[in-house]
Amino acid sequence: MKEIILIKNGELALKGLNRSVFEDTLIRNLKTSLKDCGEFVIRKAQSTIYIEPQNDTFNFDEALERVSKVFGIAAFSRSRVCEKNMESILKTAPEYLADTLKSIKTFKVEAKRADKRFPFTSPQISAKVGGAILSAFPHLRVDVHNPDEIITVEVRDYAAYIRAGQLQGAGGLPVGTAGKASILISGGIDSPVAAWTMAKRGLKLDAIHFASPPYTSPRAEQKVKTLLSKVALYSGTIKLAIVPFTEIQEEIANKCPEEYFTLIMRRMMMRIAEKIAVYHKSGALITGESLGQVASQTLPGIAVTDSVTQIPVLRPLIGSDKEEIIKISRKIDAFETSCLPYEDCCTVFTPKHPKTRPTIPLCEEAESKLNIEELIKKAIEETEYVFID
Repeated sequence: MKEIILIKNGELALKGLNRSVFEDTLIRNLKTSLKDCGEFVIRKAQSTIYIEPQNDTFNFDEALERVSKVFGIAAFSRSRVCEKNMESILKTAPEYLADTLKSIKTFKVEAKRADKRFPFTSPQISAKVGGAILSAFPHLRVDVHNPDEIITVEVRDYAAYIRAGQLQGAGGLPVGTAGKASILISGGIDSPVAAWTMAKRGLKLDAIHFASPPYTSPRAEQKVKTLLSKVALYSGTIKLAIVPFTEIQEEIANKCPEEYFTLIMRRMMMRIAEKIAVYHKSGALITGESLGQVASQTLPGIAVTDSVTQIPVLRPLIGSDKEEIIKISRKIDAFETSCLPYEDCCTVFTPKHPKTRPTIPLCEEAESKLNIEELIKKAIEETEYVFID
């Protein structure tokens, strides 16, 4: 009999009447992720999604790696399908799991009888399969409390499924079920983690990057694209807007008080980002800010920044410390890239003594000499777009 991939939905099982919408979105995301792994069919039944290869060319190892990065999945496993009778189950389990069983000392069998018409109960199935495995591998012993491996037998609709253990999925909700938002991404550690975190909650992502040549180099822009490609393994394709920001920063440096440089720069970024996001039907902006991490990320600084926007600004890392952020950055393989020493626009024109307790009226006065609307209009007109896979 054939091998398949079994997927457990996790959080989706808690959904009500719209549960099928979440499951259908997850299936579409799986199809996109696995499109070049070979021919396969995906179906769903009884809170489980089945990925069924159609021939021997299906790349199981690559498929499992990609499935591990699809949000909306609690757990998944490579499983053997066999006929739904005890003779077939008792024959298949020791044969299919032979390599695993040879390398361990203790095991436990768990049976799940979704089809209650099956003539054996779950404890009876477990006992019979355990006996068959002990007969085939005498060196083993049963340990129901702390086994080296858990063998699972699931009796379902038209077949039985046998596996050794299961792998943890990425969790969260399927990308696209919560709408779309735009991440403001620099080249640092925080913003890719913020993007990944919100994609895990079901948001489809666009991205906005502010480039300031010659103060920032092409390598800094490539760094951002590389970081987004790490996130895109989980989120799917990301549309990146690259906004020219040099003229705006030079205008700020020439016409505004130095201690307000960073705050005014961020206000200009938010104004531009909001217009781009709204035009492309994003419902929110996302930033990688963490409370108190730098001078502009104080409560007064955040209030001043948010005052120029009308759409929500999501800050998923606002209560995280640096070690927590770095842990996720390493998990998604973004940390080493984030640490490459290429300047981004947030690190140029940095004031020596930034304002830490700003107010909206004072910021408005500090930026009053700028032709804000004209600067925004020109920047948006010159924005370039690329797609990151």
